[in-house]
Amino acid sequence: MQRIRLRYTKRGRLRFTSHRDFQRAFERALRRAEVPMAYSAGFTPHPKVSYANAAPTGTGSEAEFLEIALTAARDPEKLRILLDESLPAGLDIVDAVEARTSGLADRLTASVWELRLAGVDPADADRAVAAFNAADLVEVQRMAKNGVRTFDARAAVVHLETHSEAADRPSDQPCAILRLVVRHVTPAVRPDDVLSGLRAVADLAPPVPAAVTRLAQGLLDEETGTVTDPLAPDREAAQAPTTADPAAAAKAPA
Repeated sequence: MQRIRLRYTKRGRLRFTSHRDFQRAFERALRRAEVPMAYSAGFTPHPKVSYANAAPTGTGSEAEFLEIALTAARDPEKLRILLDESLPAGLDIVDAVEARTSGLADRLTASVWELRLAGVDPADADRAVAAFNAADLVEVQRMAKNGVRTFDARAAVVHLETHSEAADRPSDQPCAILRLVVRHVTPAVRPDDVLSGLRAVADLAPPVPAAVTRLAQGLLDEETGTVTDPLAPDREAAQAPTTADPAAAAKAPA
């Protein structure tokens, strides 16, 4: 049985696709592409697909991950192309590797998010970000199954800054852009929680909902504060020489 790990996106209007909607679309794509899927046992067998830390409905993403199990070996890149062609535009399969290491979910410890705040002056965003970063504790509230829950939104934020970007076309409406790196903790701190925190510490309230996109997801490098590619270990393992490789064996010391 071969395992393939895929990175996919949610772009444009497809950001409003729920995780369950994506699951249905992806399983249809598997059938269209005639992928030799492994199935679970029991009375209702289903394809062996493992999803990892899906983005909330309504947010875009460039870094969603899943793993599939096959009963026959396939070239990862050819499989990626077939699946991408079988999915609607916006749900795009952009990367594929053969799983050669364990623990993909364990390597998803942080995310990089971009928040576009239409109608917010960048100078106001700068002041709010400075106030948020200077705070030791930023309590926010969220409705949970058992009622309203209060938690700290500051501790999980590794990095928060405003980001300038050249406009594609002139506009009279201001737009502030935020970039943040957030640890995956419990309870999860989501981008809307950070916006609630900015409102609490600096009264920053965008006039329209923020456009939120996950730019990256992976293992947090604590020294640099960057998020690394979670598929890199599988690529490195694929390129490493094995003892079955005659050329590698010839170079090995006696």
